[in-house]
Amino acid sequence: MRIYSLIILFVLSIGFTALAGEKAESGTRFMDVNPGHQKKEKKKSKKEESVTSNPGNPSMLIDAKKEAIMGNLQGAGEMFRRYVGRYPDDPVGCFELARIESMQKHSDEAIRLGREATRLDPGNVWYALFLAELYQTAARPADAIEIYRKIVEKEPGNLDYLYQLAALYLQVEKFSDAIKTYDQVEEKAGVSEEISIQKEKIYLHQNDLKNAENELRKLIVAFPAESRYKSILAEFFISNNMPAKALEIYKIIAETDPDNAYIHMSMADYYRKTGDKGKAYEELKLGFANPNLDVDTKVNILLSFYNVNQIFNDLKDQAFTLSKILITTHPKDPKVYSIYGDLLTQDKRYAEARESFLKVLSLDSSRYVVWEQVLRLDLQQEEYAHLVTYGNKAIELFPEQPIPFLFSGLANLQLKKSEEALRLLNSGAKLVVDDNDLLSQFYMYQGDANHALKNEQEAFRDYEKSLSLKEDNAYVLNNYAYYLSIRGTELDKAEKMAKKAVEMEPQNASFQDTYGWVLYKIGKYKEAGDWILKAIENKEAPSAEVLEHYGDVLYKLGDEPQALDYWNRAKVKGPGSDLLNKKIADKKLHQ
Repeated sequence: MRIYSLIILFVLSIGFTALAGEKAESGTRFMDVNPGHQKKEKKKSKKEESVTSNPGNPSMLIDAKKEAIMGNLQGAGEMFRRYVGRYPDDPVGCFELARIESMQKHSDEAIRLGREATRLDPGNVWYALFLAELYQTAARPADAIEIYRKIVEKEPGNLDYLYQLAALYLQVEKFSDAIKTYDQVEEKAGVSEEISIQKEKIYLHQNDLKNAENELRKLIVAFPAESRYKSILAEFFISNNMPAKALEIYKIIAETDPDNAYIHMSMADYYRKTGDKGKAYEELKLGFANPNLDVDTKVNILLSFYNVNQIFNDLKDQAFTLSKILITTHPKDPKVYSIYGDLLTQDKRYAEARESFLKVLSLDSSRYVVWEQVLRLDLQQEEYAHLVTYGNKAIELFPEQPIPFLFSGLANLQLKKSEEALRLLNSGAKLVVDDNDLLSQFYMYQGDANHALKNEQEAFRDYEKSLSLKEDNAYVLNNYAYYLSIRGTELDKAEKMAKKAVEMEPQNASFQDTYGWVLYKIGKYKEAGDWILKAIENKEAPSAEVLEHYGDVLYKLGDEPQALDYWNRAKVKGPGSDLLNKKIADKKLHQ
């Protein structure tokens, strides 16, 4: 197979060489590098003509080309140099060697050889184009321009050459020449958006607003059914401080193309820029009600009009109205319900927000971020049964995501299903990668679950793991301290942790009660009473546990009647500790 491929290569190379020689004889001469007088030459014999028309050695060319194809540029270069030295009048050798030199970044030598190839075969357009490319690579656009000008003179109908010439004129900032070249393109191909917009940009660069406007109007005349060009003209007027003309164009579009997806958005932008916020809002509503404009574009336009704070605060009513219009216009698009849910969440309308996000999931259950939002809202509203249901669904759909395991585990913990909670938390913790804060939360709730299951040593180990990852986790510090105080062990450690927690969140009534209770267990009754009283005062409805704690402290401080009063309050609030009824019956403290 390799031998067969090489034979094909040789045949193709020989064909290329022969073709190059044939073009030199019969092809159109696109560029005269050395124009001059022609001398009458002695008529040559057929044998002499054959030698002159094929001055080279195809076999040598094939061998050199083969080395180049195999990637041996240095070897190929040496072989082509020998070839050029032996056959200096063969343009193919110069051209191929120029390519090798160019690939090796030898710019000057490549250009010299490229010029020689075009001198030997001035009619070969590919040699000329390659030389122009070398000039451009060498940052010599003026030389490339001269080549393209001569090519265009010989082939005025080739639009590609005209485009390239115009680009080169722009590169050297010959803007008038570029426009003339684009005019040539238009003469042959007709008016087009590409050319007119390019010419408009050139005129704007030259601050020639009149001609820039004319180019846009030319597009409108050529394509009267395309209202987008009218919109571009209106934007041109706005950008160049001609608002009255812009509004005139917008009104024409609204009349002639009422279903235009962008017209009302454009007019809204116009009114916004001219300071008429009321009309801008009315146009926005019309634009949002247009089903021809997609949701993403509408939302992006909305965010370009208002910043997030304005949407959620100053212009909240407008944002809600626009969001409802989106739902009416695009009832099957999940994004509109997601946007509405975000607005409701910001407005603290959590139940409605959850319903909106549930609608998103009914349309597209693949959106993990929405599942997480639903679970967070369930947790915020203490809808633990709903959280368990949707947490389990999220786990089924996204088994590699740890958050649903955390939320579902926490919900089960609140529902007193501690074993299931611990199972979920253990599974979810294994999924956490490079997130110590999240892993700390898993260990924290594992500790709570183990404590509920009376696995106290395991619970304390979990709390230690949590604190090792995040030492300032106030919730862990509080719970760990409280459970140590109940056991009556490591009370000095418990005191330090409880104090740190309450310092971190000084208004947290639960933390105040824990710190007070730890102080009580140590025997610091006066301080304990002060802190537990703060906890009672900071809660509208203090729990039976806190009220009973305060009664215990008062008893230790010698105020037995007040102690009995708080024990009775605790019983009404209920349930208290297992000893509460005995305390009340005996009117004394039992521990």
